[in-house]
Amino acid sequence: MQILHIPCLEDNYSYLIIDEATKEAAVVDPVEPHKILRVAEENGVHLKLVLTTHHHWDHAGGNDKMKQLLPDIEIFGGSVDNVQGCTNKVENGDRFSLGADISILSLHTPCHTKGHISYYVTAKEGDVPAVFTGDTLFVAGCGKFFEGTAEQMYQSLCTTLGSLPKPTQVYCGHEYTVKNLQFASTVEPENERISQKLLWAQQKRRTGLPTIPSTIEEEFETNPFMRVDLTEVQEKVGCKSPVEAMREIRLRKDNWKG
Repeated sequence: MQILHIPCLEDNYSYLIIDEATKEAAVVDPVEPHKILRVAEENGVHLKLVLTTHHHWDHAGGNDKMKQLLPDIEIFGGSVDNVQGCTNKVENGDRFSLGADISILSLHTPCHTKGHISYYVTAKEGDVPAVFTGDTLFVAGCGKFFEGTAEQMYQSLCTTLGSLPKPTQVYCGHEYTVKNLQFASTVEPENERISQKLLWAQQKRRTGLPTIPSTIEEEFETNPFMRVDLTEVQEKVGCKSPVEAMREIRLRKDNWKG
C-alpha cells in the first residue's frame, strides 16, 4: 500500500491510497479534482473510489466534478451525512476492498458532523495500517463540535479511534499541527513529548513538508483531547471526568487566540 499526500486549497489534504499490485487507487476528500487526476496520471494509477469523510464543501465539494470526469467512480460517504455526489452510503462497520490487497473499514466518528466517517485501511501483512480521520482527529487536536457533543467526540476519539492498533498512521484533513501543539502546551506545559513534537513540526513546516502522518500512539502522548482519561489532565483543566475535560478543553481551544 502506498499513500500520497495532495495539498489542496489553503491547508487541506487529499490522499491517494494505492494498491501496488493492481495500481488501483482510492482518493480521500478530492476537493480539487483536476489536481487529483493529474497526480493519479503521474503515478500511473486507476482511480476507483472516493472516500468522503464528511459533507463540508472543503472535503466533499469536488465529488460531483470527480463523477463527471470519471463516470464509473464510486463515491462513499456517511449514511446520515448528506454527502455531495454520494453513490455508496456507509454505516459504522461497513467493509469494502480496493485492488488485490486493501481492505477499508468505515468507522462512524460523529461530532464535527453527525455522519462523519473515518476510514481504517489495512493491506497485506507487514504493511502498517492507516486511518483517514477527516476533521474528527487532527494531529494534536480535533474538529469543532459543529453538529455534536463532547460525549460524542470522546466516543469518537478515545473509544473508536483510540482502540485502533497503536502504530496505525493517522492521516487527517488539515495541516493544523503547529497551532494544535502550541495550544496543547498551554494545557500541559511540562509535557516533554508536546515540546519535542512542536519543535519537530515547526522545522517540517519551515521546509514546506507535511507533519502528517502521526500515529495513534503519538496522539495519546501529545493530543490533549485524547488524554482526557488521565486524572492529571482533568485536574489541569479543573474537571472530574473525561467528558467534562473534553468539553472544557474544546471551549478553551475555541477561545484561544494563539
